[in-house]
Amino acid sequence: MYRSVIFLIALGGTVLGHDMTPTYPSWSMSFVPTAKQTTMKIFNKRQDVQWYQINIFDSEWNALPFVTRYKYINVPYLKHAEFDVFMSTENTTDAEYICSTSKLRGNDDFKPIVESRICSRFK
Repeated sequence: MYRSVIFLIALGGTVLGHDMTPTYPSWSMSFVPTAKQTTMKIFNKRQDVQWYQINIFDSEWNALPFVTRYKYINVPYLKHAEFDVFMSTENTTDAEYICSTSKLRGNDDFKPIVESRICSRFK
């Protein structure tokens, strides 16, 4: 029953998520001698979501340690947010994906059913 409802919803309209660029980021030198950095940009196309969580994974989808100003980024509807990500030079060779995941609201009556994750793959 639930599968058929979800299938009909998917056929009836498009699901708009968010964009994260660049698609294939690369690491560059940072002002910290033992770290590298990359700059990413998120564009929010969902009215029901304003917060996105950032994560970095290796090729086995294990989370890797990194630093950014905020792990959760506020991106209003139809707006861009740019952020820098820093990682130790020794861990950058293991980094395969950088992902942003929409964080759904839980404090009101409207609860969206779709959580989107967008990943970019490091060169």
